[in-house]
Amino acid sequence: MTSKVTNALAYVFLTIAAVLSVFPLVWMIIASTNRSVDVIAGKLTFGGNLAVNYSNLISAQDVWKFFMNSGKYAILTTVLSLLVCSMAGYAFEIFHDKYKDMLFVLILMTMMLPFVALMVPLFQMFSSAKLLNTSLGFLLPSISTPFLIMMFRQSAKSFPVDIIEAARIDGLNEWQIFFRMFVPTMRSTYAAATTITFMNAWNNYLWPKVIMTKSNSQTMPMMISSLTSGYHTDYGMLMLAVLITTLPTAIVFFILQKSFAEGITGAVK
Repeated sequence: MTSKVTNALAYVFLTIAAVLSVFPLVWMIIASTNRSVDVIAGKLTFGGNLAVNYSNLISAQDVWKFFMNSGKYAILTTVLSLLVCSMAGYAFEIFHDKYKDMLFVLILMTMMLPFVALMVPLFQMFSSAKLLNTSLGFLLPSISTPFLIMMFRQSAKSFPVDIIEAARIDGLNEWQIFFRMFVPTMRSTYAAATTITFMNAWNNYLWPKVIMTKSNSQTMPMMISSLTSGYHTDYGMLMLAVLITTLPTAIVFFILQKSFAEGITGAVK
């Protein structure tokens, strides 16, 4: 009897937690179909204002240009980050010595530095290098992160050293071992890193706001910020913009969610 009560309470708690977690997304979808006054009033039923909200949105902002900007930057950041960080993590583990371990500790210590502390010197450096409003300026601070290097190094710990030695005896060089053996083995880690990096790059606001000074270089988070400026905010249009911005990250997460869970837990197949 006690076990049944415990299970029932657990299901009730999990149901409440699930509803609370999903409610903001559901409310965002509903709000995108309603008028601004209905959103402010807290209306929780679907309305018929979706087409009007979309028309107002594309009239106010060049949505799909900003959407393509965000997609371009997010994809490039993800691909380059996976390449650079996976190679760094592999090298730190497979070729480690005390000096590389000391360097790795220093890299991890940079995680304690908030980005706002680096923003001004980074802007000065990139401005001097004529990298404002360029894809390279957007990408460089993001393609190597201590967290991803640490994740790939931890995954490399489970990569059998005997296989590496056997491959070297068979005549494979280090590049061939990395791309032909390590990369396919760490699919779940790459999936987890892809999800994290893509979401961070897509949702990034502060650095693009600093480095991208031209209006045609804006990203979706910057566009949403501009919709809330002024004396009047159309919340129906705003919620539709937020919904459009949310879709790519949600799609990536749902596609890779199984591999994401395996990669976070360090599973290797």
